[in-house]
Amino acid sequence: MDALTALLLLVHLIPVSTAKNGVSSKSRKRIMPDPVTEPPGMDPVYEALLYCNIPSVAERSLEGHAPHHFKLVSVHVFIRHGDRYPLYVIPKTKRPEIDCTLVANRKPYHPKLEAFVSHMSKGSGASFESPLHFLPLYPNHPLCEMGELTQTGVVQHLQNGQLLRDIYLKKHKLLPNDWSTDQLYLETTGKSRTLQSGLALLYGFLPDFDWKKIYFRHQPSALFCSGNCYCPVRNQYLEKEQRRQYLLRLKNSQLERAYGEMAKIVDIPTKQLRAANPVDSMLCHFCHNVSFPCTRNGCIGMEHFKVIKTHQIEDERERREKKLYLGYALLGAHPILNQTISRMQRAAEGKKEEIFALYSAHDVTLSPLLSALGLTEARFPRFAARLIFELWQDREKPSEHSVRILYNGVDVTFHTSFCQDHHKRSPKPMCPLENLVRFVKRDMFVALGSSSTNYYDACHREGF
Repeated sequence: MDALTALLLLVHLIPVSTAKNGVSSKSRKRIMPDPVTEPPGMDPVYEALLYCNIPSVAERSLEGHAPHHFKLVSVHVFIRHGDRYPLYVIPKTKRPEIDCTLVANRKPYHPKLEAFVSHMSKGSGASFESPLHFLPLYPNHPLCEMGELTQTGVVQHLQNGQLLRDIYLKKHKLLPNDWSTDQLYLETTGKSRTLQSGLALLYGFLPDFDWKKIYFRHQPSALFCSGNCYCPVRNQYLEKEQRRQYLLRLKNSQLERAYGEMAKIVDIPTKQLRAANPVDSMLCHFCHNVSFPCTRNGCIGMEHFKVIKTHQIEDERERREKKLYLGYALLGAHPILNQTISRMQRAAEGKKEEIFALYSAHDVTLSPLLSALGLTEARFPRFAARLIFELWQDREKPSEHSVRILYNGVDVTFHTSFCQDHHKRSPKPMCPLENLVRFVKRDMFVALGSSSTNYYDACHREGF
């Protein structure tokens, strides 16, 4: 048993007993606090483990659950890329030795890993929007490059894709066997880790897909705002939110002390260490069970990690309370939500194009979406997080369409701000499509406390 596993067992993070079907008797996969299965109080190590999303625990998910008289019409999937190598190096330390080649007999393993590599190697002629065609289709460096997707990240999304295949294709027949290019909508930012994560999920979802049918669009903005990215008021909210973060950090003497100790260990000024965002590299060490770095002055340790992680959790709590981020999130998420409801409305009218949409994105994409939807208790997006919008038709009343929203397999439809009260008035286990449309077209602007009735006016209002 390795040291990290021993530590996690010690603090009851990995449930030891499993049910007969191999699914853990305690779910680690909750986005809403659960007093029975979660540690009492805030546990930074537990939260960090959830963030790693190590692909070893079987998942139970609620995607595709609906009464038998409902027909699945379209699905819209937003993912965060899988596990990656750090974006930052802790100065004067050796960077973690993680191998980013894909090796079938190395953990974490997936039965489709070899076939995935083989299929990716045939995709050099794939038709992707520029500049995506310059990116490698799978990670392949013996020592990972900065920000590169790891084998863990590939496996996470092969699992995601396989899970969605079992539900949406095998059970609900969302796509016909002879599906066509125009039935998919695929979009990714210009990072290799997002393109490769999207391809891994797609391979799990549509094994051995025909490369001629696959077209990934390039999204220059992490907010997926397409031609609607200029929004001065959104940027003002972000500046205020960053100021809040800065003031909270100044108040945390324990955090300042931890940074000071770490700076002495690596022999640089505290300011320089803080600018290097050491938690990014430390999370890589933690998720891959690699010892934190040492120098002749000592070792960065688990106590330092816990202090920084605890501050991150406290920052998220205050962020929810102060609601500056909510203003940023409402304006940041509006373009992509508007695009999503337009796609849903076309599907509700009987159009068969773009009935499966996949956006391969970042934590800074999913986080504003979650906040804008009113999912205030949702955890920060873990590696390979997935947020899914399902559109359903009531066969008994074919003109009626409803939506379900799921985050990491948990049905959060009735936690959203536009559907919190609906289930009190209706026995249906989902939310009318009109509620989501009204939210995007009107209520998002009302929530900003402005008189604006459209995105452009809300972005340019005077006197904010």
